[in-house]
Amino acid sequence: MKILAVRGENLASLAGRFEVDLAGGALGAAGVFAILGPTGAGKTTLLDAICVALFGRTPRLGSPSRIAIADADQSRIGVTDPRTLLRRGAGHGFAEVDFIGEGREVYRARWSVRRARGRGAGHARGPGRLQEPEMSLVRLRDGQRLASTRQQLRD
Repeated sequence: MKILAVRGENLASLAGRFEVDLAGGALGAAGVFAILGPTGAGKTTLLDAICVALFGRTPRLGSPSRIAIADADQSRIGVTDPRTLLRRGAGHGFAEVDFIGEGREVYRARWSVRRARGRGAGHARGPGRLQEPEMSLVRLRDGQRLASTRQQLRD
């Protein structure tokens, strides 16, 4: 597998939309590169975005736990739940990875999460309840959706 691009929006320390093109420009020609920056700049969040888009989970959050935290809407979610990657106060977020896979095909894996009615902090009625994440795998050559659930992605 070769990762071509990482995109996302409203994940942890990365506010708004972001994109890292690993296939073109200086990064594409480099072959090897380092992710550098000060604490809180989003280095680990980029790695989390790759993992959550491809696998629906990220190693940084560890294995399942009974420990729960209160979300902004006062619902309780586990500290290992990848939905905790959604930036505080955001109504929605996503992670997306374009990659070359088996047979030199190019695919796009996507993970997204939203709050009910897209309501983030600051909404007059308060933040919406976190919804279940959505995942998909699309072959870019023809736009065919190959999987749309975590179980289908595993199979």
